[in-house]
Amino acid sequence: MLKEKTSTRPLVSVAPMMDCTDKHDRFFLRLISKNVKLYTEMIVANAIIKGDTNHLLNFNLLEKPLALQIGGSEPKELALASKIAENYGYDEINLNLGCPSKKVQKNRFGACLMKEPNLVAECVSAMKNACKLPISIKTRIGFNELEDYNYLKNFINVTKQAGSELFIIHARRAILDKLTPKQNLNIPPLNYDFVYKIKKDFINDRIIINGGINSIDKIKYHLQKVDGVMIGRAAYHSPYFLAEVEKEIFKNQNVLTRSEVMESMIPYINEETKKGTRLNQIMRHTIGLFHGQKGSKYWKRYLSENMCVRNADLQKINHIMDHFKSGNVKISLER
Repeated sequence: MLKEKTSTRPLVSVAPMMDCTDKHDRFFLRLISKNVKLYTEMIVANAIIKGDTNHLLNFNLLEKPLALQIGGSEPKELALASKIAENYGYDEINLNLGCPSKKVQKNRFGACLMKEPNLVAECVSAMKNACKLPISIKTRIGFNELEDYNYLKNFINVTKQAGSELFIIHARRAILDKLTPKQNLNIPPLNYDFVYKIKKDFINDRIIINGGINSIDKIKYHLQKVDGVMIGRAAYHSPYFLAEVEKEIFKNQNVLTRSEVMESMIPYINEETKKGTRLNQIMRHTIGLFHGQKGSKYWKRYLSENMCVRNADLQKINHIMDHFKSGNVKISLER
């Protein structure tokens, strides 16, 4: 029988997802859950140094707790990017060692760096020495045909000695040559036991498990084995799932209903559109809000046809909200 963990505060987070967890999505998710930790999309270290730094790193303080994920393999660049990012108020800096895309591999970062543990150690050490923020890594259990526990254990140990304080492990191998990033989320089999063993071997370190976690029961089970759980696609495609997390895991019953979430988005949308943000850039993240509810297809269709297009305007939000309030839209707004 599993023993209850003694941790006073569970670690549940939403994974960094390219083209998903931008600042608009994070603000939206924070309205649903006050306690999950959020992660940015991966931002390349060189872009932070040479690009539009404010555009890349600015965020709304309501998004916190918030971690920045950085991609790169040049220790000096990663150190400078970490030092710059520290001034923006992030709670943690995470090094991406799990992305399997060919574009990322071409630039020598992501999951391909699992082949080079000594280089990864240099990168982590440089980041750690450059700033005072906690440094974490997000990695896989292996790559290509390599699924060797001792290799993973050594990889975690090397990064720990270099200064990583938190270890997020996606419990799948990364197939670097034969699969697309999307296929890499499903085809390599999950091996949670490797992550559980890592926790046993690194008993005093924080180990976070990721991959295929899409229910409260799964979260509760994993939290008895490791220190935390990272949710990926389930949090994006069905974002109100985080309300269940808030209630069941964080024991906070004071959550907004779906309609209250949308009403709370309107002031933010007004502010952002004044800055030149297009409405579709914000609203695309809300398509899954009514997932599993009666009438959810209407919501998705209305957003897709009216608010997830380049010429969308704010009046269309007011229009659908008026329908909600009058009961003309057959969606169960209250949970």
